[in-house]
Amino acid sequence: MRVCLFTEPHRGATYDDQLRLVRHAEQAGFEGFLRADHYQSMGADVGLPGPTDAWITLAGLARETTRIRLGTLVNSATFRLPGPLAIMVAQVDAMSGGRVELGMGAGWLEREHTSYGIPFPPLGERFDRLAEQLAVITGLWSTPDGARFGFDGKHYQLLDAPALPKPVQRPGPPIIVGGRGPRRTPELAARYADEFNMPFKTVAETAAAFDRVRQACQTYGRPADRPLTLSAGVVVALGRTDAEARRRAAPLHVPSALPPEDPVVGPPGALVQRIAELAEIGATRVHLRIIDMSDLAHVDLIAERVLPLIG
Repeated sequence: MRVCLFTEPHRGATYDDQLRLVRHAEQAGFEGFLRADHYQSMGADVGLPGPTDAWITLAGLARETTRIRLGTLVNSATFRLPGPLAIMVAQVDAMSGGRVELGMGAGWLEREHTSYGIPFPPLGERFDRLAEQLAVITGLWSTPDGARFGFDGKHYQLLDAPALPKPVQRPGPPIIVGGRGPRRTPELAARYADEFNMPFKTVAETAAAFDRVRQACQTYGRPADRPLTLSAGVVVALGRTDAEARRRAAPLHVPSALPPEDPVVGPPGALVQRIAELAEIGATRVHLRIIDMSDLAHVDLIAERVLPLIG
């Protein structure tokens, strides 16, 4: 089982906070560090000092780490145009020596769009834009050297693009499509992604999502030699004692815009059991969401008491 840390810096984290955590995670043996792509907190707390842009942050982290993989889980398709995003991700991939992953989603938190003047179209259009963005990004990256790329979509049109720069990873960084959507999300994962991620739900709900993605892979004729990685997000609040676990879980009880989740709260063994259950339904990667980015002792506890048992 491949294990990554997932964080939500919009809750309140500086670049230095994230650098401290990612360096610690790298030394502790985690495979990856992925972060959310949001410009506003989801509760009453404004999340001082304010948001950090995902790709500016990852560019900095790329130059200050050596092994750990870096990425988004997931980009909002409403935030960036696909052509510049392909350039941006390819550049950060080069800055990292080929350690970048691109998670993509349709976007969902209307409040942050309104706050910063970002258009927020209806759900169907957001998914249509996401589909076109995935087609553009993968098309630009896979265009042969010296050739040009064009795209004539409803929402995006590219003419005679030189399709540069090329990422270090070829044909491009792994693409993650994540979300709870029952129809469009599995379809887009089957067509474009290297990994499908089901975030923070029960094992049964995750299993149902995996089945939908498997069916979509059959429907859209995904090649057998290009298997789709199945991953799950897990909210964790572990402790050496019950009191310590409850303290780490306290922020989960604060009202927010997030949909219901199924966190693991308790001793390290509870997470080992959850990961084993996820492995049984086909997951080969987990993204562990830690709540307090300054709580490095929590990272150490997972590294010491969980990672050796699930490798």
